[in-house]
Amino acid sequence: MVKKIFIALAAILVMLTGLILMQPASYKVVRSTNINASQSDVFALIDDFHRWEKWSPWAKIDPNMKTTYSGAAKGTGAIYYWIGNGDVGEGRMTIQESSPSDRVAIKLEFIKPFESNSITTFLLKPEGSGSTNVTWEMAGDNTFMGKAMSLFASMDSMIGGDFEKGLRQMKAAGESAGK
Repeated sequence: MVKKIFIALAAILVMLTGLILMQPASYKVVRSTNINASQSDVFALIDDFHRWEKWSPWAKIDPNMKTTYSGAAKGTGAIYYWIGNGDVGEGRMTIQESSPSDRVAIKLEFIKPFESNSITTFLLKPEGSGSTNVTWEMAGDNTFMGKAMSLFASMDSMIGGDFEKGLRQMKAAGESAGK
């Protein structure tokens, strides 16, 4: 009887591992919005980590979060490090590419609650007279743990709402700055 239970558990474990390994090797989350502000005004909100508090969906989740800025003041080489409660975790963002008024690419490294790396990109395009379309994208590789988590919730469902909130707040900050 014990032997049959052990064999059944081993078979379930092998099937679960196989199911996890069959999950997508990568993920991508994309959201966009139009902001009634110039590309340069919107770009300034993204390219300078000091200005993220005006629109970041995570900035006010932990009022005791500790942040540190290093590297360049803004643009390529700027670094933002945070450590906070379980809701925001710990991590670092480094601007790897900054093309004035149209693109910012950031290396995003989560340290806690679990390690993961991704690339976050903001693309800005003119839209009508004085309006800017902003696309926020995050892409990365799914580790074994990420694949296991995706059995219950996709990265899009976990972070897409935060991107939407952040873009709404960026829209409000960008449109009020242009007035």
